[in-house]
Amino acid sequence: MFKAPRGTADTLPGEQPYWRYIEDRALEICRLYGYSRISTPAFEEAGLFQRSVGEGTDIVSKEMYIFKDRSDNEMALRPEGTAPVCRAYLEHGMDNLAQPVKLFYFADIFRYERPQAGRYRQHHQFGCEAIGDQSPVLDAEVIHMALSFFSALGLTDISLQVNSIGCKECRPRHLQKLIEHYAPLKEQLCADCRVRLEKNPLRLLDCKKTACQSVADLAPRSADYLCQECGQHFGSLQGYLTALGIKFVLNHRLVRGLDYYTKTVFEIQPADGGSQSALGGGGRYDDLIAMIGGKPVPGIGFAAGLERIVLNLKTQGVNVPPAERPAIFIACIGVDARIEAYRLSAALRAEGIPLVMSSGERSLKAQLRHANAAGVKYAAIIGGDEMEAGTVMLRNMQTGEQQETRPEELVAMLKAGE
Repeated sequence: MFKAPRGTADTLPGEQPYWRYIEDRALEICRLYGYSRISTPAFEEAGLFQRSVGEGTDIVSKEMYIFKDRSDNEMALRPEGTAPVCRAYLEHGMDNLAQPVKLFYFADIFRYERPQAGRYRQHHQFGCEAIGDQSPVLDAEVIHMALSFFSALGLTDISLQVNSIGCKECRPRHLQKLIEHYAPLKEQLCADCRVRLEKNPLRLLDCKKTACQSVADLAPRSADYLCQECGQHFGSLQGYLTALGIKFVLNHRLVRGLDYYTKTVFEIQPADGGSQSALGGGGRYDDLIAMIGGKPVPGIGFAAGLERIVLNLKTQGVNVPPAERPAIFIACIGVDARIEAYRLSAALRAEGIPLVMSSGERSLKAQLRHANAAGVKYAAIIGGDEMEAGTVMLRNMQTGEQQETRPEELVAMLKAGE
């Protein structure tokens, strides 16, 4: 028997109310902040991610699903959402629009990593990108937007972590200090961090291994090596966050797992969770569009994993609206009555009334059991007597009471929500 591949999950009908709840809140937040929806392909040229996300990141070196198509082009399933949006920004000339261009998306994300609670090899993200403005005001707005989204979901006890990792002008000094700090301790590091020390030192701070974390805690801080521009940007951001009444923690180990980040990086975590249970995060990527072939255009964004959000909604006991139930069940007695049942069902659906209609050759008792299972309040029964009188027998499934009614009266009653 076939099963879902490891690291993937079926979202069954009972789980769908959580997803609908999250998507509805996300759509409302995007409306309030002026973001427009964009959709990009599930796969892109692999080079898009290799160039932007970074060869030295775990995503590119270990986690990307790469394949060759029949034209021998190297493609990759989308491992993150920002680079494809920036590619679309370039390809479709969005730099000619009023800036910043504000875009949001829901996207399937594919990463070959060890499955765990809230983390899957195919997972789903809600993300927002604001491209074309380098002001720290925009950083603060994007962070505020992310926090507003989680607040609208009813999630509490969350922590905002922020840091600045500088730019290509000042970051080399920090990287050199990191190498000097880590080099004498190389034998204490995990195998991955030994490679990172040679290829991508900034990723050392992102290691989740216990042995490496103690070394990272004492590592030089990026904020101590910022150039004047980055320092002013980071100071202004903190000032705007404070003015908005947003509490935050300066986390000098926060670097995020993507090479395209510059200056601001942030993460939103459950208060008792930590980086491995982050609800979402993001940062500024002022060099990303230049990395993929365009002129330098600044940008900032964030993304949140829907599976991780669902997990936290359940943990915090947030009640979500249940799925809408059908208003009525249409039952029939006999073959001839089935045609009338179809007609009634079509008439009700034309009026926007959701329903379930019996199918197959089942007894009335079996049909009413189906009505109970469907959770409907009413069942409309059509038999020979009802056909002759031009009526239906309306049964209240909660009380068992029955009464004859005409189809047009039934429509009016159901539309009134009685």
